[in-house]
Amino acid sequence: MSAYTDTLSTIRWPDGPPKKSYDVVIVGGGGHGLSTAYYLATRHGITNVAVLEADYIASGNTGRNTTIIRANYGIPEAIRFYQHSLELYQGLEEETGAEILHQTKGIFWVAHTETAMRTERARAQMNTACGAKTFMVTPAEIKELVPQVDLTGGGRYPVLGASHHVEGATARHDRVAYALASGASKRGVEIHEHTRVTGLLRDGDGGRVTGVQTAVGAIEAGIVLSAVGGRVSAMAAHAGVRLPVRTHPLHAFVTDDYAQGFGPIFASTELSCYVSQTERGQMLIGAEFDSQPSYSRQSSFAALRSYSYKMTRLLPFLRDLRILRTWAGICDISADFSPIMGATGVDGFVITTGWGTWGFKAIPAGGEGMAELIATGRAPALIAPFGLDRFARDHVLADQGSAGTR
Repeated sequence: MSAYTDTLSTIRWPDGPPKKSYDVVIVGGGGHGLSTAYYLATRHGITNVAVLEADYIASGNTGRNTTIIRANYGIPEAIRFYQHSLELYQGLEEETGAEILHQTKGIFWVAHTETAMRTERARAQMNTACGAKTFMVTPAEIKELVPQVDLTGGGRYPVLGASHHVEGATARHDRVAYALASGASKRGVEIHEHTRVTGLLRDGDGGRVTGVQTAVGAIEAGIVLSAVGGRVSAMAAHAGVRLPVRTHPLHAFVTDDYAQGFGPIFASTELSCYVSQTERGQMLIGAEFDSQPSYSRQSSFAALRSYSYKMTRLLPFLRDLRILRTWAGICDISADFSPIMGATGVDGFVITTGWGTWGFKAIPAGGEGMAELIATGRAPALIAPFGLDRFARDHVLADQGSAGTR
């Protein structure tokens, strides 16, 4: 029996309407919005905060991701940021007192060509230098740790080796959202579901953002944070901000139960697909985001067929399983594939976006950083490189691994 609380069954929200004004209004009740609210309350004592969600919390991208937590990125800024988030996740159950089903599993990123092997060696060295535990492993070592793997890749995708990110983990996405929401709510933060934001309030000359317009009326705010997933460009446009972001769908599915234990997260960098086993025993399979921009949440048969074929060549036992459920979400991809956090150039309006395949792994560190920015007016060192102004300064953080499986 777990010592932590099952927040899914105990959490309750106030039923009253929003107040007329708050110190901070957060638009979006997903992981990043709730995390920011939680850390505003716990780290800075700022509780006159409203989180406004158009549907129910975690109904969007937070509830549609594949729950992987990792820090094995390709540039120092990203590695340090995500490693900090990984470490916050390790202590999140104890901090919140809520069961999020966190499991450290390790991630194998297998390579099928010598070019990919060079990439993985460089990744391992960069990760080690920046504090993330990633090591190279041989095919024999992979087989010992993942006995289900076919090292020949079905004769098409031979496994030459892999990088092993030993602290890679998973957690239950909706439990993470509810743990943060519960912690924020207990400290006085208001969470209002089914409260759609339709616009932003501006001062008389169209400058500073002073609040939000909702279906139930106007709400004033000292600071407005956009933590919207999927339709962030429309939200930013209300403030006259144009974002270097495009929106793409991402597909995933789970199979029926697989009795035999499958310990790690297993991914192919070149095939851009990955698999892990859920706490229920299902095999969860995902891939790179769809190349065509779209706001559709409809699963694509072509995508399912493509990465089903690839993964079954590496893990033949998957051929005996049936697809139980599929889904798709919409993710915001920035021009350099790295997230965007911080000021927008419009006073009173800050943003967290560009999380690619949903940024689940970054929820604690992203929220902590944005909370400090809002509370102090200064971007902390871990998120400062990811400001929107980097594009104007021509200091992009090109790391495709930040927005997908590569």
